[in-house]
Amino acid sequence: MVVCGLACWRCRWLLPLLLGLAIIMGIIALAGRGWLESESEPYVQQASLWESCTRGPSDLNWNCESLMDYGWGRAAAATYLVGFVILVICFALAVIAFSIEILRFNFVRGIGGLLFVVAAFQIIGLVIYPVKFTEEIPLTGDNMFSWAYGFGWASTVVVIGCAFFFCCLPNWEDEVLGNIKPTYYYSSPERAPYLN
Repeated sequence: MVVCGLACWRCRWLLPLLLGLAIIMGIIALAGRGWLESESEPYVQQASLWESCTRGPSDLNWNCESLMDYGWGRAAAATYLVGFVILVICFALAVIAFSIEILRFNFVRGIGGLLFVVAAFQIIGLVIYPVKFTEEIPLTGDNMFSWAYGFGWASTVVVIGCAFFFCCLPNWEDEVLGNIKPTYYYSSPERAPYLN
């Protein structure tokens, strides 16, 4: 019977795969224009991590203003971007760790620690952005923090989960590597009279 649990050698690529998924979600968050959007028609407000755009109810063209002109805009972008760069480094280290047997468990906990740093940077950026945006940018109509902002949080949640697994994985090193000998249970004839 083949069992592939959390700490299974055949499932060792699951954690790097999840980190790759977090990278994809981070790219969507960095490139997406849906950090803040108008909730209903007329759609007059739209913002990304980098700029805020508005238009009149009857206009077709967006008037955009860079958020990099604000200190908080640079801080939010920088912290999220630094977290993303460290996440890419962690992904590369995870691929190396699970590819080369000698190195695998020597620095897996280090990758977990770096992932907590990634999560901290991303959370700081994701908190600075809505707080300062709503304070300093005049909003028109009903607005909501939208899909790209959600991808930023989804990436952060995946990173936090992976960080815990990377930190705990060395505790099951023998199980992952298959170094545990099977335990056989038997009873002697004196202890099992029903076998006679």
